[in-house]
Amino acid sequence: MNLSIAVLAGGQSRRMGRDKALLDFLGEPLLQRVLGRVRPLTDDLFIVATDRPEYGRFGVRVVPDRLPSAGALGGIYTAVAEASHERCLVLACDLPFVNPHLLRFMAEQPPDYDVLIPTLAAERSDQGGQETLETLHAIYARSCLPAIERQLQAGRFKVIGFFPDVRVRRLPEEVVRRYDPELLSFFNANTPEAYAWALERARSEPPGPLAS
Repeated sequence: MNLSIAVLAGGQSRRMGRDKALLDFLGEPLLQRVLGRVRPLTDDLFIVATDRPEYGRFGVRVVPDRLPSAGALGGIYTAVAEASHERCLVLACDLPFVNPHLLRFMAEQPPDYDVLIPTLAAERSDQGGQETLETLHAIYARSCLPAIERQLQAGRFKVIGFFPDVRVRRLPEEVVRRYDPELLSFFNANTPEAYAWALERARSEPPGPLAS
């Protein structure tokens, strides 16, 4: 599909208290669950993480974060720079319900953008009435790199800070819901409580192509 996929797994997991990527999720590490769901969509799947030798067991290349102190923006920059294809889907490692059908739809969109990003409506957001841009469930083109570099050089690490300098195409919530009615794709298992909820929800999923 001419799309690279990078899974960011270099965070400190402070809210979880242990490496969330390695948490057991129905008999497999959470990171392996994410990789397994997206593996059929690309011939260039890799992990962005620093000093994680244990990730080598997942059978994909592990790329050191070029700027580990720059947060998610540094991870996105590394992913796009290391991608084999012009466009790179960047995902967080703690998304147990990432939806291949939604991702395939995103990958098949005309390449008339620098960033293609799902956008949740303000009334569902916890961002003080602002729409939520799912920056770690988005496709970034290599053309974003100069704008990201300028942000990083200026010491500004907010991901959306470079968006005014590139072509951003938003996928509105009503479009996302055609493929993911409950918006579970964006659920982060990044706290003990969220992890427990995700496990319970996953156990209740009927058998099918999206179930582990």
